[in-house]
Amino acid sequence: MAADGVRRIVVMGVAGSGKTTVGRALARRLDTEFVDADDAHPPANIEKMRTGIPLTDADRRPWLLALRDRLASSEALVITCSALKREYREMLRAAGAVTVVFLDVDRATALERLNAREDHFMKAGMLQSQFDDLERPASDEHDVFAVDAAQPVATLLDLLVARLDP
Repeated sequence: MAADGVRRIVVMGVAGSGKTTVGRALARRLDTEFVDADDAHPPANIEKMRTGIPLTDADRRPWLLALRDRLASSEALVITCSALKREYREMLRAAGAVTVVFLDVDRATALERLNAREDHFMKAGMLQSQFDDLERPASDEHDVFAVDAAQPVATLLDLLVARLDP
């Protein structure tokens, strides 16, 4: 845990990277609150995605600002958010001390996972738009660390907990 007792973790990645699965499990392991950013999308955003229309930066901005405010209001929280672009991560960082976990996954694995989903608004046909928008975290983003999201969840959790609590 951070020296000041603050632990705000954003689990990011493209659709199908395992954000919700890993985020929930990490929150349980850390005994902290979990928020799935998908649940915070306004109805208009969900409808666009449900019909296969990728979101624009303008669509995402109010959603990201609401997530930032949610992060800022908590000292211990695991939140999932695609955070595909650096500017999105910068918005979330404005909440204060934030650690970003990048679930790095290849297209084939993400597609396989998306095709296995039922009743989710994000369809496999939109995956390419996610990869098109993805700005992989840069080396100067010191609060971000990447993990291979194709690993089993238990392995990922062990890696994350070890990294978060050195």
